[in-house]
This record gives sequence, C-alpha cells and structure tokens, in this order.
Amino acid sequence: MRRIYLDHAATTAVSAEVLKTMKPYFRKHFGNPSEPHQWGRESKVAIEQAREKAAVFLGAKTSEILFTSGATEAINLAHKGLVEVSYKEDSDKIPHIITSSIEHKAVIETCKHLERLKLAKITYLPVDKNGLVKTNDIKKVVKPETLLVSVMYVNNEMGAIQPIKEISKLIKKINLARFNSHLPPIYFHTDATQAIQYLDCRVAELGVDLLSLSGHKFYAPKGVGLLYFKKGISLIRQQDGGEQENHLRAGTENIPYIVGLGKALELITEDRQQTLRKINNLKEKLISGVLKIPEVKLVGGTEKKAPHIVSFLVKGVEGEAMMLLLSEKGIAASSGSACTSGLLEPSHVLLAMGYRPEEAHGSLRFSLGKDNTKEEIDDVIEALPRIIEKLRKMAPKL
Repeated sequence: MRRIYLDHAATTAVSAEVLKTMKPYFRKHFGNPSEPHQWGRESKVAIEQAREKAAVFLGAKTSEILFTSGATEAINLAHKGLVEVSYKEDSDKIPHIITSSIEHKAVIETCKHLERLKLAKITYLPVDKNGLVKTNDIKKVVKPETLLVSVMYVNNEMGAIQPIKEISKLIKKINLARFNSHLPPIYFHTDATQAIQYLDCRVAELGVDLLSLSGHKFYAPKGVGLLYFKKGISLIRQQDGGEQENHLRAGTENIPYIVGLGKALELITEDRQQTLRKINNLKEKLISGVLKIPEVKLVGGTEKKAPHIVSFLVKGVEGEAMMLLLSEKGIAASSGSACTSGLLEPSHVLLAMGYRPEEAHGSLRFSLGKDNTKEEIDDVIEALPRIIEKLRKMAPKL
C-alpha cells in the first residue's frame, strides 16, 4: 500500500542532507561547548556557525538569535520573560498583552498562565471569516500598560497569512506617540513556525521585535528551535542553571540538533522558489478535486493563505473518523492541529472564525510537503469521496 503523508504542518521528516550534517556531532564532535579543550571548542564553533546561518536567514545579528527546544519554549521565554522584566509588584497597573483568538496553544496557554497569576492582562482579538486579524482592532484596544502584541504569521490549522507588516507599521506609529508621552514601547512578537519554509521571514521586512520557530516543521529534527529577539530587548530567563545562550537559556546545548536547524534554514534559501511552485500546483489540484464532493467547503477562502495548508469542512462527518479511515488507506491528514487532536472540543480556531461547533467537528486538514507528488494527490481525491460517503451512511439519522 502506498503511504501518502499530508500532515507536514504537524511535523516533517528530517531531510537526508540535514541528517548527514548532524551525524558527526553525535560521536566525533561530541564535546561540551562550555569546556575550553579542543572537543569543546569544536562544538562551540558548530553552534556559532548554525547561529550565523539563522541570522543570515532572518536578516538579524548573531547576538539576536537564541536557540531553544522549539517554538513553544521560545514563546514562553518571549512572553513570560518580557512580563517579568516589566512587572512591578508595587504598581496597580500590570502589563497588558494583545494577541489573537486563533493563536497556537503555546501562545494561548502562556497568556492564560500569566493571567491566572495576575502578572498580565490579556486581550484576545477576534478574526474575520477568513481568519484574519484586523489591524484597526489592535489600535482600539491599546492602553498605556500594553507591553506586547503577539500575532502568528501563518495559522497552523487553515493557513491564513496575517497582516504582519501592517501591524508592525501601526505599532511603530503608536510607539512614536508613546515616546513623546514618555511611555515604554510596545513590542511585537510573531510565531513564524508555519511561515519559515515558504514566506519572507526577514525580521526587518516584517518589522517584528521577537520571532519564534520550530525546526521540525521544515525538515530539521524535533526538539530544536529558536527565538529572535531584537537588540536592546531585556528578558528574564525561564530556565535557570548555567550561563549558556548569553545567560538566557541554561543547559548544555543540543549540538547535533542546532547544527541540523542551521542546515535546514540554509536549504530553504536554496530550494524555496522551486518548492513554492510545486506545492502551489499540488494545492490547487487538491482543492479542485475535494470541492467536487457534495457539501464540502474550503475553510477561509483562497486569498492570503500559505501554500502548504488547506482545510475543509465536511458536513455530516466527524473529522477524526475521516482521519482514521484515510490512515487505514495509508494517507496521513489531520483534523484540526496536532496539538489539539484527541480533544473532544471543536477547534478554537474554527469557532473564532464563526463556524458552529457541529461544523467545526467536520474539519479535515491536508498540509503538503516538498516530496509530495501529483499521483499522491490523485490517490487522495479518489479515496476521500468513498470515505465520506461511507461515514455519512453510518451517521445516525436525525
């Protein structure tokens, strides 16, 4: 049976070139980079070479790149680290964060944590029917205590590309007025995990102060990511111990994985245009085929969407059931995001977009990768109508 993997927004396989680059750092160059001997120096050089590759990719300084275990850790450090720097125990005005209602759970849960401890107040912005934040909504909720705006670059469930540059321009304008009023600046963070492979992520072009990403979404291994934080930003570290990562992330560095992350970022630059063309064509073919099935609709339209993510709502069918029957035929897809699958609640993203819970339960996401083929898409288009028909016949008649 052919195995067809269409869940790249959840994770990707480590590419052969990345794995080859990593291998020497498991056994040959295995030294602790905190040690001054030859073995340690070799590892230290490897980290800094990877940091340079990340800095080049993002258009940043090497001193602005901090390696983490992934985007979740980077987000926790960015949000909690900023709040802890700004929080004043004797003040009745606690920091304020503005975020969107469709963020990844890493942002949502971090904000809820800060809220529970009364370390910050949070405003969750609504989105329109296409899953987009309206820049003017941010302007409406800014207050003197606003410390951070955190809006993801690309949504992981349905692929909406947020107006990051527009938001940045607004924040810069607000910050100019705040400077004249002797108020501290508002910082802007974006979770760029789903954008890295396909969109321009140069931080100066985006106008962001902080950016997080995970390697396993673009053919690096799981367990490595980074936080970009603009020069001049102060953070309180969230992991205490040694002095690694410029005193901001204690713990012996994961050398092979950091090396792999650097290589994966390097490969994106080399292959991006070719990959984009291929995946766009496959996505159009997939959408065209799936929408021929009765009572199936596309989530969020076709404009301002990332090329690799496509999400459908199928009437009268549970998303988890479709996913499982597809898996039996060797096809990997998902229902909602990987971080929320297994929960009985409908996707918070789809609810925020205005879909009813019964509609949201019928979500099915396909996410494409660089190795998918036209033949695989043909197989999916052939298999899915039969699966949906079977499940609709099995559904209880109301």
